Amino acid sequence: MTTDIDIEESSGNVFADLDLPKPEECLVKADLAIQINKLIKQRKLNQTMAAKLLGLDQPKISALSRGRLTGFSVERLFRLLSILNQDIEIVIKPHHNRKNHSAPYIHVRYANS
Repeated sequence: MTTDIDIEESSGNVFADLDLPKPEECLVKADLAIQINKLIKQRKLNQTMAAKLLGLDQPKISALSRGRLTGFSVERLFRLLSILNQDIEIVIKPHHNRKNHSAPYIHVRYANS
């Protein structure tokens, strides 16, 4: 017996696919948190050490490492990246071939060191 499974193509943003509010912001925050967590891991910092370096308490670092980003704004995540000696570059350009004109396309890209 075979069962047909409906497959829906992703928009490229899981938060939009799940119909969550502010999906572009959620995706940006998730991408920034991933980079912060990679940097913490590369520096071999435990949560207590990372908290001290970043001026946060350990539960906030725990939340950040688990992707629980409710208490983090994009600006706050930028500040954490700055403390971790990362430059942040924002590029603004006209959109092309975007179907949904109400939501801007925001993309986080990491430069190779």
